[in-house]
Amino acid sequence: MAESESNGSSSGGLPESDTLDEEALRTMIATEFSGEGFYNALADRIDNAEAARLLRNNGKEEAGHARRLLRALSLKVGHEVEPTPEMLSPTAIQLPDSISPGLLSTIKDAELEGDLSYQRWAENEADPQVARLLRLNGREESIHAVRVEQVMALLTPPQVALDPA
Repeated sequence: MAESESNGSSSGGLPESDTLDEEALRTMIATEFSGEGFYNALADRIDNAEAARLLRNNGKEEAGHARRLLRALSLKVGHEVEPTPEMLSPTAIQLPDSISPGLLSTIKDAELEGDLSYQRWAENEADPQVARLLRLNGREESIHAVRVEQVMALLTPPQVALDPA
């Protein structure tokens, strides 16, 4: 899940550095696990079954990103890493009761930024297996942005053309 931050401190878990060390990977794992709850909470506030399904699909994939990052961390440290309680503790999510197009647009942009971050980390990763996992996560972040855009289209009332006659 892509969220912005400033000064390298984690507001959403995305380090601004060009590489992911062990600590940054642990932060990202927690962020990605929280993404499932985030997208499910969004879906719960949407009164459109297809839009809610798209958002829940994003959430499932966010949890998959966390599992991939666990594999990447295991590769980096040389042994199997199990998720810690801190990694599995959901981040508190504050969402409005109704989801605005502006919020969805911000989420879409954050997902696209997430792809760019994952690609940057992959390019600077020495281990090709870890780089491949990072690239996969990045590509899926862009897919999430497309789904959010589809949700926006589903929730936008159609424009009615006025007959000038």
